[in-house]
Amino acid sequence: MFYVCSFPGRRDQVSRVRELVARHLYGSPASDDAVLLASELAANACAHSASGQPGGQFVVRLRRSGSSRGEVYVEVEDQGSAWDGLLRKTESPHGLYLLRALSAECGTRPGASGWITWFVVGATVRSGPGW
Repeated sequence: MFYVCSFPGRRDQVSRVRELVARHLYGSPASDDAVLLASELAANACAHSASGQPGGQFVVRLRRSGSSRGEVYVEVEDQGSAWDGLLRKTESPHGLYLLRALSAECGTRPGASGWITWFVVGATVRSGPGW
């Protein structure tokens, strides 16, 4: 089951995203990585997409796996930008590079009006460099 929350597209909301993820993943070994990556994606939505324009918003969805692997799935949906959605083009020191480095899996897909960027942490198997 997903937990879903919408936020105004303002940078001051990134701390609220961190609090939300930390609260819902309390006790999960993947909590710290999920909090870091979710806040990075929220900051990107505010800084680099239409979500950061007056009246804009972004949505955070998260799900904690019931499996013994302790997987956590998180996605952030923004309201669109000129970005091509290709994560493999990102390089250090950009936050999406951090996403690729810390997650077991990650990706993007088109959303209703922008991009949905997602990740899985806590899994034991990485999908490799072809994200």
